[in-house]
Amino acid sequence: MSIFKRLRDLTLSNVYALIEKAEDPIKLTDQYIRDMQEDLEDAEKAVAAQIAIEKKFKQLYEDQAALVQKRTEQAHIAAQAQNIELARRALEEKNAAEQKMNEFKASYDQNKASADNLRGKLDEMRKQLTEMKNKRETLVARYNAAKAQNEINKAMTGFGSDTASAGLKRMEEKMLQMEAQAEASNEMTAKGKSLDDEFAELGKNKAVEDELAALMKQYEKN
Repeated sequence: MSIFKRLRDLTLSNVYALIEKAEDPIKLTDQYIRDMQEDLEDAEKAVAAQIAIEKKFKQLYEDQAALVQKRTEQAHIAAQAQNIELARRALEEKNAAEQKMNEFKASYDQNKASADNLRGKLDEMRKQLTEMKNKRETLVARYNAAKAQNEINKAMTGFGSDTASAGLKRMEEKMLQMEAQAEASNEMTAKGKSLDDEFAELGKNKAVEDELAALMKQYEKN
């Protein structure tokens, strides 16, 4: 698999569309994050290798440029000393170094361009991975909220207005029944009094009436 295959073939918009349709979006998001993390690690190794090549050609180019400068200066010194043979040799090595310098410069420029391109893609991958991780946090919050809402809705089905009204009506009927039973019990208790109890009650009532009559008589106007 190409190191940048996921970056090339799978845009985040397509990933998000798949996640939204998934039965378990959290698991799918985690899988994409793991895949992107692996691709990012491979890409970092590839970019590091390309940068190493870039640096190698840069060093070779700089070494030859320094040699060109050195041999040029030595050719001038030999010429000033009227040493034609030494000046010739210095110029020959300068020209050979100059040719290598140009070759290494071309290779350096080419590899630097490739490294810069890979650096850009690597930055994009890091950006997408961060965005995916942020997306996961949003999905987790939405998923948990939806799950909680479903649980609440499920629980609320047992607390519908019809159910509550029916329950209240049953309670009222139960209370009426209990009150009726209590009243009936009182009547049965009254009917269950013995003859002696009734005469005793009658006597109590007569004593009260007699006391009341005597009290009222004290205040009769003559």
